Amino acid sequence: MTIRIYIGNLPQAFNSKEFDTILKSVSEGVRFKPVLDKETKECRGFGFATTNNDKNANLLIEKLNGFEFQGSKLRVERSEKKDSSGKRNNSANKNNKRKNIKKVVHSDAPNLESPDPRWAGELSKLKDLLANQKTPA
Repeated sequence: MTIRIYIGNLPQAFNSKEFDTILKSVSEGVRFKPVLDKETKECRGFGFATTNNDKNANLLIEKLNGFEFQGSKLRVERSEKKDSSGKRNNSANKNNKRKNIKKVVHSDAPNLESPDPRWAGELSKLKDLLANQKTPA
């Protein structure tokens, strides 16, 4: 069974070889893959480590969560699995069954179709000025 671990808050000037040596000093058998930007090929600030047992995963989280690496404090935690629809699939969501209710949100924002009544008089004057304005030939 492979355990996937999220490692976030990586610095922009990320050096994967240096980070691999830190991972190997904590535990053997850990593989890390940073998530890279498609265009610039630079690290996007996070990545995922995989290991084969719970002991290594817990040790990695314990040792590296809050660890300062190149001026950034790392955030290390177990990664949540996603189902085929792309939604996160954690046990808290399975036990918490909510009714699917459509919420109505009321807003004090003016309706975009009609002008604000406080400015209606000024708006009509502006429209008249623009209508009477002649364009130079």
